[in-house]
Amino acid sequence: MDEAIVVGIDIGTTKVCTLVARLEGERAMRILGVGIEPSQGIRKGNIVDLAAASQSIARSIDKAQRSSGLEITSALVSLAGSHVASINSRGVVGISGGVIDEDDIARALEAAQAVAIPHNREIIHVIQRGFSVDGQEGIRTPLGMHGYRMEVEAHIITAAAATVENIRQCVEASGVQVTQFVLNPLASAEVVLTETERQMGVVVCDIGGGTTDLAIYIDGDVWHTMVLAVGGNHITSDIAHGLRLSPDRAEQVKKQYGLAMARDVAEEDTFHIQGFGDEGPTTVSRKELAVIIEARVEEIFDLVLQEIKRSGYDGLLPAGMVLTGGSSQLPGMKALAAEVLDLPVRVARPENLVGLVDQLNSPAYSTSVGLLYWALMMSDTSLPASPRRRPPSAPNLDWEKVRTFLRRLLP
Repeated sequence: MDEAIVVGIDIGTTKVCTLVARLEGERAMRILGVGIEPSQGIRKGNIVDLAAASQSIARSIDKAQRSSGLEITSALVSLAGSHVASINSRGVVGISGGVIDEDDIARALEAAQAVAIPHNREIIHVIQRGFSVDGQEGIRTPLGMHGYRMEVEAHIITAAAATVENIRQCVEASGVQVTQFVLNPLASAEVVLTETERQMGVVVCDIGGGTTDLAIYIDGDVWHTMVLAVGGNHITSDIAHGLRLSPDRAEQVKKQYGLAMARDVAEEDTFHIQGFGDEGPTTVSRKELAVIIEARVEEIFDLVLQEIKRSGYDGLLPAGMVLTGGSSQLPGMKALAAEVLDLPVRVARPENLVGLVDQLNSPAYSTSVGLLYWALMMSDTSLPASPRRRPPSAPNLDWEKVRTFLRRLLP
């Protein structure tokens, strides 16, 4: 196969989604295989039952292989959970030849990684935020410039090594090699952000079942990342307790009647539910349901606001927030987010997809599709995204693509 075939496995709290695709045209992605399976043994982004999680992942991979007709041997895998942390660091190097080349940039990023990382943590991403050469700051791509001293400011994302190893073990049990782990909001940002938003200053908020994942982009690069251990499942749990329902029934009620803004519901608006016990169906006010949902959603966005303020970049986000993830589809979510955060808010989903895309045109699959674009970004710089892709006989690098990749360099 001459085309770059890429594979992404999105391991979430509610679902495991394996996608196989290839790039067609400039930014259109043809989905060749889809495998969506309910998650088992995964809670808040962490593996809590190794055997159950391995089976969910294996079934998802098997579905994608059967629908694509291709054997999956390696893939990019999503990562989330409260164990994820990030720090900013600087690295300084001398430029030996007087002209900056790729080795100098790599050495600078390596120097930035020379920070005290606990032995039980693993570096997932090293992303450059900007360079300065001989004191001149604000340089985006120093490749080919003249200078004697280069400094890079990098954003380093780490995760608990044991958690990463558990996820790797679950994936490799299916005979699939993990090419790279990618943080959820960084993958989502690949498909939901415009270049203007990245430059102006924007926060990506991916609200999944078990976690809410944040990434702040300013001047085109990642400046801050954070994972909050709260998500859509907490809303479902609140409904289950408040209305005395089973979790499955509470999830159905949330999807069918849920609204995040109680004031938008009429007092006389009701629905019937079958709760626990032998009693018949009971009538519930939809406003009562909305009050339960609104309290939890408001809490989620309060935590998001605290994190944005803690980062120190709250005044640098004129493009506001881009909401994505399965829970962002709840009616009233966008309006409540804009009210709590006092920022412009829009809900985004994957676009420019062709092929097997019936289910994928939804915010719930932003991370899944984003993994594919991340894999293509890696393959564009001659890094193999999948062993099924035949390497060219003579490397012919597109330096513009190399520069784009170096701006989001992975370790």
